[in-house]
Amino acid sequence: MKTRFFPGYTIGPDSYKEIERICKPYGTKAAVIGGERAIKAAENKIKEATEGSDIRITGFFPYGGEASVENIERLKSISEIQEADIIFAVGGGKAVDTAKVVAQTTERPFFTFPTIASTCAACTSLGILYHPDGSLREYSFSDIPPVHIFIDSEIIANAPSKYLWAGIGDSMAKYFETSVSSRGDELSHSQAMGVYIGNMCSGPFVKYGEKALMDCENNIVSDELEEIILGIIVSTGMVSNLVSIDITSGLAHAVYNGFTVIHQIEEHGHLHGEIVSYGILVLLIVDKQKEEFKRIYEFNKKLGLPTRLSDLHCTESHVDRIVEKALSGIDVRHYPYVITPDMVKDAIAFLESRN
Repeated sequence: MKTRFFPGYTIGPDSYKEIERICKPYGTKAAVIGGERAIKAAENKIKEATEGSDIRITGFFPYGGEASVENIERLKSISEIQEADIIFAVGGGKAVDTAKVVAQTTERPFFTFPTIASTCAACTSLGILYHPDGSLREYSFSDIPPVHIFIDSEIIANAPSKYLWAGIGDSMAKYFETSVSSRGDELSHSQAMGVYIGNMCSGPFVKYGEKALMDCENNIVSDELEEIILGIIVSTGMVSNLVSIDITSGLAHAVYNGFTVIHQIEEHGHLHGEIVSYGILVLLIVDKQKEEFKRIYEFNKKLGLPTRLSDLHCTESHVDRIVEKALSGIDVRHYPYVITPDMVKDAIAFLESRN
């Protein structure tokens, strides 16, 4: 596959070769922050791309395993990170969000290097922060997105396919959440653009998702895989950057936040997008979108995404806590109608009755 360059992102097996040309105007000393496995996957390619160039890497720093305020403050105290002009954020959602907030709060430009395609974190200005126990803490709001995204599709094709699988689930929420949350609103230009781009977060995933997942399982860089990677990282991320949090979020992500208080989620390593995909089903039931529900329910079944509580190692005994946490945040504060606890509980009960 040939590397392709676009304003804001580069995709292909040789995308890192553009590092010096793109990053040099912003600084020459770069600190790399990421997940341990992500750094291992990307380190040699970053070193090869910067060897003999004007970009000097001050060090590779593991983010700490959780996108927490505690890890952000620890990283900000490291001298090699303090001396860097720019930040390279490497890895998946939590690693990238940690590095992103380090850069934003110290007023330095940052560049992202997603090594998996599981969320749109590599494209967005928003950071999601958690408590050390993995439960949601808060959103870190900023209007500063990455300067550029270096998407090495070869690295992503060789990553565990479960991350792409979860990324498909997470990304499809952007279409359903923006279309519902913006219903009846008078949208500004950027908001309208974001909602329109959100349309690309449904059809292409159903069209290419199964083939892309198969190619990732076989470590093959294909057109279908790159289409899904771009859908997960860029299409979804652009929606997030263009619309407000009130529109870019919604009931699917509220449901995800609810599950973060259940210890089985962390214990069994359930992924963000995996849980969000279940939240989409809840959203569609609550919104009475019967035909869309059938379509996405069958799609989830085909890909093995969750359709019942037991798929997430949960039971009906957890529902009250899940719903309480889900509706305690800001995700459904702007909605075309009031979401009540009974609406969510009834939707979950309906899903249980189908399995």
